Amino acid sequence: MQETILILDFGSQFTQLIARRVRELNVYCEIHPFNNYPELRSDIKGVILSGSHFSVRDSQAPNPDLNFKGKVPLLGICYGAQLMAQKFGGEVQASKIREYGRAHLSFVNDKDILFRSINIDSQVWMSHADTIAKVPDNFEIIASTKDVKVAGFRIQGENTFGIQFHPEVYHTTQGAQLLNNFVVDICGCSQNWTPDSFVDTTVKELKEKLGNDQVVLALSGGVDSTVAASLLHRAIGKNLHCIFVDNGLLRKNEYENVLHSYLEMGFQIKGVDAKEHFYAELAGISDPEMKRKAIGRVFIEVFDKESHLIGDIKWLAQGTIYPDVIESVSIKGPSATIKSHHNVGGLPDKMNMKIVEPLRTLFKDEVRKVGKALGVPAAILQRHPFPGPGLAIRILGEITKQKIQMIQDADHLFIEGLKREDLYKNVWQAGAIFLPVQSVGVMGDERTYENAIALRAVTSTDGMTADWCHLPYEFLGRISNEIINKVKGINRVVYDISSKPPATIEWE
Repeated sequence: MQETILILDFGSQFTQLIARRVRELNVYCEIHPFNNYPELRSDIKGVILSGSHFSVRDSQAPNPDLNFKGKVPLLGICYGAQLMAQKFGGEVQASKIREYGRAHLSFVNDKDILFRSINIDSQVWMSHADTIAKVPDNFEIIASTKDVKVAGFRIQGENTFGIQFHPEVYHTTQGAQLLNNFVVDICGCSQNWTPDSFVDTTVKELKEKLGNDQVVLALSGGVDSTVAASLLHRAIGKNLHCIFVDNGLLRKNEYENVLHSYLEMGFQIKGVDAKEHFYAELAGISDPEMKRKAIGRVFIEVFDKESHLIGDIKWLAQGTIYPDVIESVSIKGPSATIKSHHNVGGLPDKMNMKIVEPLRTLFKDEVRKVGKALGVPAAILQRHPFPGPGLAIRILGEITKQKIQMIQDADHLFIEGLKREDLYKNVWQAGAIFLPVQSVGVMGDERTYENAIALRAVTSTDGMTADWCHLPYEFLGRISNEIINKVKGINRVVYDISSKPPATIEWE
């Protein structure tokens, strides 16, 4: 079995970041809610307890039994450290000096394996209102800052550790070293979880699971579904049937271009032109949630019909990735609402198929690495994410063919401009948004009263957080002029400089 680090989530905003840092060490890890995690298995080499917005002093604070302590290496981060200190006889108090942001280690026991190669005065990132005032007798303090005496501890005779700072964030300058010390040196993980090993293992598992069964997959042109198809194609060949639905809300010329790319990759794929069906069902709808539901319902109708034409399909494949899995489970159990725009949501019940999700353990950047190992063309792997409902949620208000035409043309000029000026690869996601406003303009000697669009470009690693992209003013000026001059009906272009949070990447 694959060596695994188990991460228990207490609700920290940084939990996914812990997982990403462990994965960067070529070690597999899984995030589970603190109140719903698997039994200790031979493949679980260590456990990490995340931080939390709770205080351990609250009556409703998470308080699992930690019955794995002493059986496998254990690292508590922030809340996780405070939980262990309080649970085993120490004392946690509201701090007189709340420590948020940068701090520096004033004491380090570099003979302790957790802090090996960690320097005195190393910068760490604190984010807590409580502090460990007293540790139990069998706890040894192994790190301090000027204001926090118990910045790090270990339990004597055990590979059990706690730290009050966050090693997973960029601002903890030697955080990667500390996590390496724990995961590799203390837990003994062999660092053999690589894209190539993932491909080999997954293809073997898919062959065993699927046998000679027929599988259907909805391709979208995006990275996730394409890499999922590539894994399945390598495992079962012609038993994979791909369907690419044109909902009329794709980017300009995308349907034809992507379909051609898939045929060149050897996929068995059928393209379905369903534009008019989608347009008819979206007529008169302005509410973004109603748009999503209408698009999801029509997609299911089209996909269901095409799947039945194939014959005896046993499996539905989906390009679900790890953030989708994590976001559908909260620390209080299954969340009440899974994003309604998740592709083919609700489809399995209707079609009576079993689900196969080859990418459900991967983050987005890991999907791209696996795609590269599979030989997926760079033009597809480097594509920006595109929302499942397509341009429907980039047209604010009612959708019409005229608005679709305008936003497709404007978006095309923006994206091609990014590529032409070698800016595309520096952007996580970009696109144009049609705004439900008109404004006065002047073209030639005439007054105009036409539409406005917003350009959106963000930088990110996995889409969980994002910052607006600082594109050159000269480039934005050129694109603005080009859109206004070439796209009839648009006379104003603005640039969105909001970050996520508090804004989302898409406007709807």
